[in-house]
Amino acid sequence: MPTPESVPSLTQSPFSVTQSPFESPKTAHLREEIAHVRHSLGTPLNQIIGYSEMLIESADEMNISNLVKDLKCIHNAGGEIHSIVTDALATWKIAVGQIDLVLLEQEIRTPLNTVIGYAELCHDEAVAAGLAQVANDLQSILKAASNLSNIYETQVRPLAPQYAAAPSTGTRSPIPLKAEDPATAQEVTGGDNLPTIIGRILVVDDDGMNRYMLRRRLVKLGHDIAEAVDGQDALQKLMQGEFDLVLLDVMMPVMDGFQTLEMMKSNPRTRNIPAIMLTALDDPSRIARCIEAGAEDYVSKPFNPVVLRARISASLEKKRLLDQERAHLAEIQSERAKSDRLLLNVMPRAIADRLKAGENTIVESFAECTVLFVDIVGFSRIASGHTPQRTAQLLNEIFSNFDHITDNLKLEKIKTIGDAYMLVGGVPIVRKDHAHACAEAAFGMLESMRAFNRRNQVNWSVRIGMNSGPVVAGIIGTRKFSYDLWGQTVNIASRMESHGIPGRIQIPDSTKDLLGGLYEYEPQGLIAIKNAGEIFTYLLRRK
Repeated sequence: MPTPESVPSLTQSPFSVTQSPFESPKTAHLREEIAHVRHSLGTPLNQIIGYSEMLIESADEMNISNLVKDLKCIHNAGGEIHSIVTDALATWKIAVGQIDLVLLEQEIRTPLNTVIGYAELCHDEAVAAGLAQVANDLQSILKAASNLSNIYETQVRPLAPQYAAAPSTGTRSPIPLKAEDPATAQEVTGGDNLPTIIGRILVVDDDGMNRYMLRRRLVKLGHDIAEAVDGQDALQKLMQGEFDLVLLDVMMPVMDGFQTLEMMKSNPRTRNIPAIMLTALDDPSRIARCIEAGAEDYVSKPFNPVVLRARISASLEKKRLLDQERAHLAEIQSERAKSDRLLLNVMPRAIADRLKAGENTIVESFAECTVLFVDIVGFSRIASGHTPQRTAQLLNEIFSNFDHITDNLKLEKIKTIGDAYMLVGGVPIVRKDHAHACAEAAFGMLESMRAFNRRNQVNWSVRIGMNSGPVVAGIIGTRKFSYDLWGQTVNIASRMESHGIPGRIQIPDSTKDLLGGLYEYEPQGLIAIKNAGEIFTYLLRRK
């Protein structure tokens, strides 16, 4: 989360624009000054138009229908001022010397007086009728009108001597909007047929009146609203809560909207939250900068309520669809992870990876490996003395311990058959110490059984047999398939177990030769093995 110390300092004015290679430094400076003026005038204009719109829209429920005609005059006068300012301060007029701030003052004087006059009349009537909320909103309009006048006095008038040109086509004649015009009434109060998608929205603006006006409008539509006074405040709130949309003012102190947007999009937690930029500037280069930085959309001040509602709904719908897509993707990934875990329960990872890559037939020969079988002695008799549930519970405990030993030694469990457990070393990943690793697994299993007996107050025992040699390994089946081993090496390992002694590990010469002097060997003599003749065996002991 950025702190005041970590936020990069502004190296240029928030109103700075990139100089085109085709314009002079003077023209670029004039364009920057005019952009500043347009932004300053846009904030109170947005408030005049916005508050009057809300009052008109809420006329019936606020019992002010008798004031609607005057409110429409306020709204239309605000719209006229906005039209005058937009035309008079158009960017293209800078290059041709058509910016005339003296004429601008003359043209906005009458509609501004209209705003003030009607707002004062409506305010007095609202106070007399005891309509406190209406009176407060009209007071906000009066304050915005006063701010507009002050901005002209302090920011625009000092620049007027530099920008007083005679228009080449005569004095502009603004066309005021008529209150009774049906199209105007639809623009102000229409849009009820638009679907509204509800969301949690963060409104970011350094002007409290702007935030209040947006909150009023959006809460009425059913949205859950939070506010931030600047970019840093917004980033903190975004990190602390969950939001569906950010309405982000472009021009703010401390951290402007561009910087805030860039930091939002660079943070994994906030990068997927859509942002609609709010701007009083209609400079295409600024709008393009917002979109390039990752903004979902932009809305010009003063707001057209129908456009604002439509763009908010479109952004929320897009986020809803993206959230659904991400949820579906997470579900797919979760199911894939479950599938992978299930696949690894029946075969080695290396073989599972080959199956997922598209191989259908996997059969390989291994010149040398060690196969281990372990079996519970007298399991049928033991099982008859317990309930099926208890038997399964105890067997699961034993085999889970065996799995842990097998995994720790990086051996491969092949399968369990009833109360028998089979593993292999050196398959499917070749390793030279396969015999030693299997011997350590065998001793670990014996110790595991001793601990099992102590925990459960029983006296169970296992036989373990091992054999080393070549095998063939591969996939069996096409539906309920499994990874298995074949060959005489497997058969002899199984006989080593079945002909063994409870609590001991039996091996033939093939495994003893690989283990060498690592262990001690207790001769057991010859054992007849079907299809293999007689084989000399040993009981394995630690030194």
